[in-house]
Amino acid sequence: MSNINLFSVDQARKKAKLRLPKVVFDYIDGAADDEVTMNLNTRAFDDIMLNPKMAQGKFDCDLSTSVLGQELALPVILAPCGLVRVMHPDGAIGVAKAAINMQTISVLSTVAGNPLSEVAETGSHNLWFQLYSSRGRQEVESLLQEIHKNRVSVLVVTVDTPALGNRLRDIYNGVSTPLRVTASNAVQLGYQVLSKPKWSYNMLNDGLKLMKKSKPSGSDSSKNMLNMAASPFSWEDIKWIRSQWRGKLVIKGILNASDAKMCVDCGADAIVISNHGGRQLEGVSPTIKVLSEVVSEVGDQTEVILDSGIRRGTHVIKAIALGAKAVMIGRPYLYGLAANGQMGVENILRIFQSELIRDMTLLGCRSIKDLDKSFLV
Repeated sequence: MSNINLFSVDQARKKAKLRLPKVVFDYIDGAADDEVTMNLNTRAFDDIMLNPKMAQGKFDCDLSTSVLGQELALPVILAPCGLVRVMHPDGAIGVAKAAINMQTISVLSTVAGNPLSEVAETGSHNLWFQLYSSRGRQEVESLLQEIHKNRVSVLVVTVDTPALGNRLRDIYNGVSTPLRVTASNAVQLGYQVLSKPKWSYNMLNDGLKLMKKSKPSGSDSSKNMLNMAASPFSWEDIKWIRSQWRGKLVIKGILNASDAKMCVDCGADAIVISNHGGRQLEGVSPTIKVLSEVVSEVGDQTEVILDSGIRRGTHVIKAIALGAKAVMIGRPYLYGLAANGQMGVENILRIFQSELIRDMTLLGCRSIKDLDKSFLV
């Protein structure tokens, strides 16, 4: 790993763009259709103003919180992301280690590219698992056995992928969604790979052969991760999963109060307000815009986490002040991973940590637990 010191998410993004082949960078950076929802996710935070309380004296900010009974040093969770091993050889194992070192949680995707058993060895108490299944309950049963065997205590079921979003950057790069590199498009992509010799060397040295099939992170018998299709869960499926799963259950991909209520009725211990970072349905609301509605409906019955669009410490503050227990970040830590592996992910988390400390001090708020709407205009 290089000696790189990142100072912002935007700088990490620029470093990632320099280091990755265009097709891989665009897979991280892109979204559905015209990418309107992706951009609105972040811009919507600008509509919420902070209301600082002055003359609070000197104090040390307490960023600690708990999510589903797990104590965290800061309220920033690493969201489940697919194909992270393609970003850097450290892959999901490096992401999990970064979360442990920063005392937070990482969520392993079924299609991350590293076996669950290897990632769980880093410390399963910090690891959640995100469930995808394109082949129904039989595949889910197999995955649940694998998850239980590796002592994962929190299962995240994503419900916003009944079909895959129209991610035009992937199409323009000559690959289908989800990202596939095959013999038919390898020549078209060859110049991109050759232009990034360090990335190419690292991938080959890691044994990741883009021209060959690779096993998914959840189960050796599951479908090839590069060919993972949509995961069309129904509410009846969620109820069935709840009956099969003894640990904590999180439902991810909720955008309105009525669906949030359905999550509670299905036995969810927490929900994640998310539009998949704008990668699925174009034209839906920015997640911060629906947070208050969801918290009002179910906030006293389940924990609420906000995903999509988080780029700054002030974004985290606004989300928690509106009732979120914590936030999830995806692209920010993927940029850090691409720029500098595990150290890059830790660097991104430290950026959020330092911004939160500074911003909380300027806001006159001593603890994350004290944030509420009185700190907002």
